[in-house]
Amino acid sequence: MIAGRLTIEDRLAIEDLYAAYVAALDERRYDDWLALFTEDCSYRLVSRENYERGLELSLLAFESKGMLQDRIFGIRETLFHEPYYQRHLIANFVFTPDDGAIAVQANYVVIRTKPAQPSEVYNTGRSRDRIVPTPDGFRFAERVCVFDSELILNSLIYPI
Repeated sequence: MIAGRLTIEDRLAIEDLYAAYVAALDERRYDDWLALFTEDCSYRLVSRENYERGLELSLLAFESKGMLQDRIFGIRETLFHEPYYQRHLIANFVFTPDDGAIAVQANYVVIRTKPAQPSEVYNTGRSRDRIVPTPDGFRFAERVCVFDSELILNSLIYPI
């Protein structure tokens, strides 16, 4: 980052961070997904209505990497559900330098596919993220997924 401006290299590195994020989730490589966050990270999934009204109530809220680790443990060891696959698409990045960090807004779509059934749009919205440089490259310090629908299909098991 050069004096409050993102370089092309920074932009490409951040887009690579998002590509690694969705690949890790789509391939269920949760340890790789977890490595993309800082230790004191925050991850929230909140409805558009609550977000726009400034309400803190979130469908999911994790306030540290340890809490994300607990969620991964739950996914691997304790949750039982009808199997399905997810495919994440992220686009339309808007980058804003923010006091040593980078605020990133992007649109997302998550497609869900159950065996022997047609694929369906599972969740859509936008993410409002805070990305920070670390010795290991850019990482998520804060990720807020703001979903558009008032309803979530079935239960929410995997991260968005």
